[in-house]
Amino acid sequence: MSYILDTNIVTAILKRNEKIQARLDRAYQNNRELFISGITYYEIKRGLLATNATRQLADFERLCRSYRVVSVLNEIEILERAATIHAELKRRGTPLEDADILIAATAIVQGLILVSHDSDMLRVPGVTVEDWLL
Repeated sequence: MSYILDTNIVTAILKRNEKIQARLDRAYQNNRELFISGITYYEIKRGLLATNATRQLADFERLCRSYRVVSVLNEIEILERAATIHAELKRRGTPLEDADILIAATAIVQGLILVSHDSDMLRVPGVTVEDWLL
């Protein structure tokens, strides 16, 4: 199985978290593909630009050359799944932020395991979540 990395995991990579690096190394050894959602790309890039974090921007650019960025906007199936997730969570009274829903929908539609340190992602029906920071 391949993985899609949530924003909080990419942030941990940029902060050079040893626990995450060990899990990434294990994923590579097991020939697992790693992806980043276009939403995560946007969230990380805007934050780094806003704080003028030049070293982390360079690290992020290198990271994006290593992992494929999965576009959300050109994938109607992802947008459809996200709308369904949003409606279901809202009916339950447990809504999530749109960015989180889009990232989770991307994982589901692409058949990827979502690596996230956000326990709220566990509320999304149909998503498989692993927390590499535990």
